Amino acid sequence: MKLVADLHIHSHFSRATSKNLDIEHLAQWAQFKGVQLLATGDIAHPGWLREIKERLEPAEAGLFRLKPNVETAVARDVPPACRGAVRFMLGGEISNIYKKHGQVRKVHNLIFAPSLDAVERIQAALEKIGNIRSDGRPILGLPSRDLLEIILEVDPRCYLIPAHIWTPWFSLLGSKSGYDSVAECFEDLAPHIFAVETGLSSDPPMNWRVSMLDRYTLVSNSDAHSPPKLAREATLFDTELSYDAIFDALKTGDPRRFHGTIEFFPEEGKYHYDGHRKCSICWHPQTTLAHSGLCAVCGKPVTVGVYHRVETLADRSEGEKPARTHPFHSLIPLPEVLSEL
Repeated sequence: MKLVADLHIHSHFSRATSKNLDIEHLAQWAQFKGVQLLATGDIAHPGWLREIKERLEPAEAGLFRLKPNVETAVARDVPPACRGAVRFMLGGEISNIYKKHGQVRKVHNLIFAPSLDAVERIQAALEKIGNIRSDGRPILGLPSRDLLEIILEVDPRCYLIPAHIWTPWFSLLGSKSGYDSVAECFEDLAPHIFAVETGLSSDPPMNWRVSMLDRYTLVSNSDAHSPPKLAREATLFDTELSYDAIFDALKTGDPRRFHGTIEFFPEEGKYHYDGHRKCSICWHPQTTLAHSGLCAVCGKPVTVGVYHRVETLADRSEGEKPARTHPFHSLIPLPEVLSEL
């Protein structure tokens, strides 16, 4: 079965998100966009888990669907030509902020669970560490490696995918508070990482330049903070509809089952280039180097963006490819197209 999947979204319990990020609006906009599989988002939040239980019921193994009464209500607001089955997978984002090797690390990670019982046990473990109730994406003083260990102890079928790995401030390889490799971050548990999320400010060709990423399946998701943003980036499958089948496709990268990604043009991402937003500075890495890394307005170091950070870690030239790649499709969001008419 061919699937369009968006596995990184949020709920209305996350800060700076739309109040319309509820199950009903997510299912509605998934149908508008032709998405068959959504992560629930925010599985660490007890309030959101209650709403998930109230509105969803088990479907195929490890997946959930709208309860009949909810499905009927949602269908009233979806044109017949757009209607389709939507499945949900239990997943959400954790903000890991901690000190390691004398440096503060700020890494966002996506976690996934195969059952409600596993989610409840994850919540119980994380609540001993920090506040999981004030934000759908909780901030925890927990190393990324230890988060992975916790979810694996809950259930070996729980998985972790590092989120938007190049974002300067909150990511695995970010210029401000990240690492230089997956192994440095996850240490002995690094073999459990099989996929990474490229983020809005990078695309597959940029990631292909970094050979240490060759072993990982590259995924893309929307990180939607409002329903209309669903699937601005997405991941494509042709596989059985089940939790295990989806993750087996990601683990193996089998091109018969994993069909690549839908992408933003990375130049559209707010972290693609270097700069200072408040100073209205947006620079190509060569311009940054010509200014010795200092902002022309305020004189402080500019934020090194995704393009520059990729250049720093790259060991291939632009246009070079690893032996294994998957297709990608770069799209311009429809509202931007219409705004030019």
